[in-house]
Amino acid sequence: MAAQVRFQQSGNLGWITLDNPPVNALSQPLRAGLMAALEQAAQASGLDALLLLGTGRLFCAGADIKEFSAPPMAPALPDVIAAVEAFSKPVIAVLHGSALGGGLELALGAHYRIATTGTSLGLPEVKLGLLPGAGGTQRLPRVVGVPKALDMIVSGAPITGEAALAAGLVDTLYEGDALQAGTAYALELLTQGGGVRRTGERTAALEGNDPQAYFSEQKVSVEKRFPGLYSPLRCVMAVQASIRLPLAEGLKRERELFMECLQSPQRAGLVHAFFAEREASKVPGVTADTRPRSVEHAAVVGGGTMGVGIALCFANAGLPVKLLEVDETALARALQRARDTYAASVKRGSLSPIDMEQRLGLIEGVTDYAALAEVDVVVEAVFEDMAVKHRVFETLDAVCKPGALLASNTSSLDLNEIATATRRPEDVIGLHFFSPANVMRLLEVVRGARTSAEALATGLALGKRLKKVSAVVGVCDGFVGNRMLFQYGREAEFLLEEGATPEQVDAALRSFGMAMGPFAMRDLSGLDIGMAIRNRQRQQLPPNYPLPCLLDLLFEKGMLGQKTGCGFYRYEAGARTPLPNPELPALLQAASRQQGVERRALSDEYILDRTLLALVNEGAKLLDEGIALRASDIDLIYLNGYGFPAFRGGPMFYADTLGLGTVMERIEAFHRELGAWWEPAPLLQRLAREGGTFTGKGASA
Repeated sequence: MAAQVRFQQSGNLGWITLDNPPVNALSQPLRAGLMAALEQAAQASGLDALLLLGTGRLFCAGADIKEFSAPPMAPALPDVIAAVEAFSKPVIAVLHGSALGGGLELALGAHYRIATTGTSLGLPEVKLGLLPGAGGTQRLPRVVGVPKALDMIVSGAPITGEAALAAGLVDTLYEGDALQAGTAYALELLTQGGGVRRTGERTAALEGNDPQAYFSEQKVSVEKRFPGLYSPLRCVMAVQASIRLPLAEGLKRERELFMECLQSPQRAGLVHAFFAEREASKVPGVTADTRPRSVEHAAVVGGGTMGVGIALCFANAGLPVKLLEVDETALARALQRARDTYAASVKRGSLSPIDMEQRLGLIEGVTDYAALAEVDVVVEAVFEDMAVKHRVFETLDAVCKPGALLASNTSSLDLNEIATATRRPEDVIGLHFFSPANVMRLLEVVRGARTSAEALATGLALGKRLKKVSAVVGVCDGFVGNRMLFQYGREAEFLLEEGATPEQVDAALRSFGMAMGPFAMRDLSGLDIGMAIRNRQRQQLPPNYPLPCLLDLLFEKGMLGQKTGCGFYRYEAGARTPLPNPELPALLQAASRQQGVERRALSDEYILDRTLLALVNEGAKLLDEGIALRASDIDLIYLNGYGFPAFRGGPMFYADTLGLGTVMERIEAFHRELGAWWEPAPLLQRLAREGGTFTGKGASA
């Protein structure tokens, strides 16, 4: 359906309706229609006020992002908003659902704004490596003041209608039909003599602060909060212009800074990440006609850290959940862990005591599988042992109702083998949460060989309800994320045996933008977990696929990471700050001797290539094997589950930015130098030969 804009009039009131399904994006046809409708309204006789409305589930979700990479087409959004602001009669934006990005900038051009309580209002452009480019950095500070505007623009986080009312962003809240509410507000406004109130004629407020000192502090703060990111600092510069310059000059400065962001390499990576999240929902075999099952009651088997975290996910989403443990003692520990986790949130101020008790009330502890007879989904989160998993799924098969989704949280075991323990493998699915489950956004939805499309659709719908970023993956050891992580971690360990230190490797990868270095991350998760995986790998690998030995030496000494106070690093009691492990240098020397390697100086560039290209090569193999549906899914997994820097777009997009010919040359060199682990993936070889890229590679729905 083409974008439509309609002007209608009844008596002394007129209204312009945005109709560009599904989100009323401000594409060129919509902008042109808005200009035409404003002209029509200006010529209408007897008009005293004008409403701006959006059809469907929201007012306007903002610009059409695809237009950012195309030549500009008139009319530009700033010109449309200027025409709204210059209108000779009061213009009232009637908001519902969402008013985001350009949608909120359009509303800021109106003279008044009303919204429903549940309306989401925000300027999220910073998340795409940009800044609001249609007046948002100039008008928002004039409406809500500089500190509030700066927080909204730099964070990109939306606020609710209620918060918008408190901040002065909207003038009142309404319920019910938007046109009726807008009409009532306009008539009352006219009765009270309310006239045109142009945002651009107001002054941006910064009460009680010296502007120069304030913005200097904000720039320092932003650089600390968003290290390496290009656009947040320019957001501060743009808002600073709002307090120093009149609107016309401020808009010019905003446009200059917007264009700088648009031309930044980071913008491409962040936009890729944005579209990757939307592409991930398109799954072959799952169509619009595939109806997910209703999920209103859930269960989790296993009350360890992961099991409790998953139970909290359900409770946070308002779903009643039964948490099963083997006995009352273990159950009491699990429930206390849940209470302690929520209590920590209350202490931080991110959760109210009332909400804490409401959520805890949704978690019911049980010790008998019979209590799970009527749940709609059950997630198994027990020890990573196939025999244990089989016993759990045999029991679930016996007690759970027909149609219940039987999910495993296994991080590496064969889901198809797990499914053989049931008489309904079509209902078995993997839901691989990442620790801590109640915090991490990523969910790998694992499709088994016999998982039905309906079960898969249910898993995806459940992920959305739990506010997770879901990616469908196939069955293999480690699925996508952990299988790639094994390659990354192995190369990082080899680097230690060849001459690097944990501090050097971690620092190089943090400078690249990773949230954590590989060794601090390994200490956090526990080296015993890595050792269990390593032992399993040793049973499967051919002789020409060697493994590092440093982990064995640490394990023998009982150095298991943070849980023992010592691993690759040392940790003070009760602290998580990594400190140098005084015993490690001797262990590094021993590992080098054992491997017959002469230690040497390694550059940071070499460290990045060895670790990051190991990710890329394995990702290409996963694409070739069909374990990952598309390259952007791999990027999505690494951005949301493994701390890969969003502005680099993910490992596969990063490889594209390097050029696959260059990537192939480096991997071939490693293959000659280091052996079988570095055999180039066939897909990478083909793409490098053809001059192709990973972007867009993979299956489509």
